[in-house]
Amino acid sequence: MGNDGGSIPTRRELVKNAARTKTTAELKETTTESQTHAWTFCPLSLTALTTPIVSDTSGTLYNKDAILKFLLPQDDNVPASLIKEKENILGGRVKSLKDVVEVKFTVSKEGREEIRVCPITSKELGPNTKAVYLVPCGHAYSEVAVREVSADACVECAEPYAVENIIPILPLAKDNIERLKARAAKLQEEGLSHSLKKVGGKKRKKGAEKNEFEQGEAKKAKENVKTEKKAESGIKNAATASITNKVLEEQEARNKRQKFGLNDNLKSLFSSSGYQAQKGGDFLTRGYSMGKKT
Repeated sequence: MGNDGGSIPTRRELVKNAARTKTTAELKETTTESQTHAWTFCPLSLTALTTPIVSDTSGTLYNKDAILKFLLPQDDNVPASLIKEKENILGGRVKSLKDVVEVKFTVSKEGREEIRVCPITSKELGPNTKAVYLVPCGHAYSEVAVREVSADACVECAEPYAVENIIPILPLAKDNIERLKARAAKLQEEGLSHSLKKVGGKKRKKGAEKNEFEQGEAKKAKENVKTEKKAESGIKNAATASITNKVLEEQEARNKRQKFGLNDNLKSLFSSSGYQAQKGGDFLTRGYSMGKKT
C-alpha cells in the first residue's frame, strides 16, 4: 500500500464507521429478531418452547422441564461454568416451583402449524403482539383484550385476579420492567412467591426435590403393582375357597355315612328287629342246632 495514489484508513476512521448509530428500522429489526427468539426458544435449555411453559416474575418464558432440571441437584460432571450461566439467566428469581407460573396458551391450528392466540381477539400472541398472563391461573391474552374487558376474574376459568397480577410476557417497555421488579420486591416482603403461594414452610432435605415426571411414573408403577397383587390375591383366595368347599362337602358326606351307620353290605348281615325277628334266624344263628342230651 502506498505510492499507488490510494489512502490508508486510520483507526479513528474505522472506529467511527463501526460505532455509527443504528437507524430506527435497524433497531426495530434487531428487537423483532430478539423477541422472536425469546418466543420460540427456552433460554435455559436452548430448545424450542413446548408445553408446559412457565414464566417467572420477569415475564420470561421457559420450558418447565428445564426449570425442574435446574432445581434438582446437579451431577458432578456438569461444568460449573454452565451452572453459573443458568444462574445468571434466572437472576435469582427462581428458587422453587412456587416462583414460576404455568402459562396456559390457547392454541390454534393453521394447517400443520400450531400458533398461540388470544381467546378473546383471536390475535396471534408473539413478537408482534403485546401479550400478558394472569396470576394465579396463568391464562394468556393479548394486552388489548385484558384492558378492554377490564374484569376482575379470568374469562377462561373465572379465577379472580388483581390488576398488579397482570404479567406482561417478555416486556420491552421500561415502565413494565420496573413495575414487575416492584411487584417482586413487594411479594418478597409479604412472604409470597410469584404464584402467590407462601414462601417457606417445611424445609426439604438437600436432594429431596424430585422430577415431577419421575414421581408420576413411580406412582403409576406402584398402582400397577398393587393392582397385580390384588388380582393375584383374589385368584389365590378363589382357589382356596374352592378347595375348602370340596373338603367340607367330603367331610359332610362322611359324617352322614357315620350317622346312618354301616354300609349296605354290613347291614345285610344283621337283622333289623332283634335276635328273634326271623323264624329261621339270622346269618349268625342260622344252621344246625345241637340236640339236648338225655
